[in-house]
Amino acid sequence: MGTAARHLSTPEIDLFIDELWVQDGLAKNTLDSYRLDLEFFAGWLDAQGIGLLEADSQALALFFAEISKRNKATSQRRCLSTLRRFYRMQLAQGMIEEDPTVQIDAPTVPGRFPKTLTEKQIEDLLDAPDCGTVFGLRDRAMFELLYATGLRVSELVDLQFSQTDLNAGLVKIVGKGNKERIVPVGEWALEWIQKYLADGRPTLQKTPNHYIFLTRFGEPMSRQMFWNIVKQHAVQCGIDSQRISPHVLRHAFATHLLNHGADLRVVQLLLGHVDISTTQIYTHVAQERLKKLYEKHHPRA
Repeated sequence: MGTAARHLSTPEIDLFIDELWVQDGLAKNTLDSYRLDLEFFAGWLDAQGIGLLEADSQALALFFAEISKRNKATSQRRCLSTLRRFYRMQLAQGMIEEDPTVQIDAPTVPGRFPKTLTEKQIEDLLDAPDCGTVFGLRDRAMFELLYATGLRVSELVDLQFSQTDLNAGLVKIVGKGNKERIVPVGEWALEWIQKYLADGRPTLQKTPNHYIFLTRFGEPMSRQMFWNIVKQHAVQCGIDSQRISPHVLRHAFATHLLNHGADLRVVQLLLGHVDISTTQIYTHVAQERLKKLYEKHHPRA
């Protein structure tokens, strides 16, 4: 969110975050996002002389009118979603008599498609690491696994041996909300992982640990470090650094699956999306594929 208001922590926010953690088992990053939105709003209210549990729909309308001048619609929608969940919980617990978010409409977000890469660009990126080094071998194995499975970056860097069955070609992932899913791993990715485990990881490991992908210090890798690795190799193979991130590889995984005939619900399961609507950002891909098939095969297309 913006920086016009100071961030203000309150007991109500602390209790709400604790309740979310107990009820839904949300990841720390998700809980942090909820907290930041609430503390930002609480700070804005405090500057108006209003308490968090005293806010009415008029106060919320003024708040969103102000932040709309400098925040994207997506940020505003996320903040409103946070506030709705917070006030609904307060209402259910008898802390307030009315939900002030009921009359607030979410801002419209322009239709947008996820950034992705062509299959040729993916091939170039996979080939970019110098596999004659332990770091290149590690990077290649990580790229191959990410593209083969569509894992979230946090799921990739946190991957441990107990989650993998390389003989069966499967990884077990515990994603958002502690939802577990089993994801198959393709032969090429398995081959590179096995090369890395045989010739790369033993050199990187300093002390015993269960993480698969390690840094030069023998520690599990951070998301930021992997993001920098992706950027570095993307630049080497001529991919615009503004179009690349680890999440783009996840989008490429989904997009290329649909291009080659996968069902949208299969992609949903592989990505770990609880709701099919989240996966429907990829429906434009399926529609384009159907259009091409129609034009190719229909006698009057």
